[in-house]
Formats: sequence, structure tokens, C-alpha cells
Amino acid sequence: MSMHKLLIFAVLLALAVGSSGAFAQGPNLGKPIGPAEIAAWDISILPDGTGLPPGSGTSAQGASVYAQKCFMCHGENAKGGTNAALVGGGPITGMESVKTVANFWPYATTVFDYIRRAMPWQQPRTLTNDEVYALTAYILALNKLIAENDPMNAQTLPKVRMPNRDGFIIRFPDKL
Repeated sequence: MSMHKLLIFAVLLALAVGSSGAFAQGPNLGKPIGPAEIAAWDISILPDGTGLPPGSGTSAQGASVYAQKCFMCHGENAKGGTNAALVGGGPITGMESVKTVANFWPYATTVFDYIRRAMPWQQPRTLTNDEVYALTAYILALNKLIAENDPMNAQTLPKVRMPNRDGFIIRFPDKL
């Protein structure tokens, strides 16, 4: 080995050994958080209803919340406005088919989860649990998936059988 290559190797080795302690420390960004802080963000709802919070709501209550907080984006009777329709939609025949709650979403608990996380879009996570249950009931009733007077709560919501529950076809099965 030439003297030049030996010198480069020695410098690189010294840098690697000398800097390993700095890398082990990390960039020292952020702060450790405890279980209580994590729990506030752990709001996932599973298809079987695991994780649903206390509360309840009816379609009538949801209609009022919808008029105040959803109408401007999703339109009259949730049939579409500046944002997607939540009601209607024909059978899904391909990737470009219009997808709504009734013809696409596999679980009613997913509707609840999405509303709670993301709506209203300009103020996500500001709805109370009762408002989210009520909006979910309203949308399900508009889609004729539940009766207008059916209350939605942690016990009743997971029992709603969505029309497309078994309709998903894995698009890229070779990627599993």
C-alpha cells in the first residue's frame, strides 16, 4: 500500500472511531414523551370497534352538525359540493369509479375514525365524540345503511354491515 493511501486510510479510520460517540448520542432534537402524551394521539379505531370512545349520536343530531360544519364542502344531503360526495355512487366497476361511503368504505368504524381525525378539514380533531357519532349516524342514514332513529355508539357502530365489506380486491397481490 502506498504511503498516500495509508495516510487516507488512517484519517478515515480516525474520523470513524472518533465520531462514533457523536452518532450514538443522536442529534438531540425533541424531548422524550411519556405514556399519557402518547395516549392523547393514539386514537386509532379498529374495524371491530376496538378504540371507540364513549359517546353517542343520532342522525337527527348529525343533521344539525352537518349543516353547521360540513355542508359548505360536501353539499346538500352530502351529495357533493367542492369536496367529495358521501352519499350515492353506483357499483364500483374499476379504479376510476366514484367512491362514496355506501359503495366503497368497508367498515362503519372507519367512517367514524376518519371524521374524528380529519374533519372539518380546516380544524381537524375539533369535533366532540358525540358530534362524530352523530355525523357518522347521519351519513349512514343518508346512505340507507341504518334507520334514521338508530343511535350510533361504541356498541352499535361496529355492528353496521357495510355493503362493500367483502368487495376489496388486492390491486398488487405480488407486493404482499
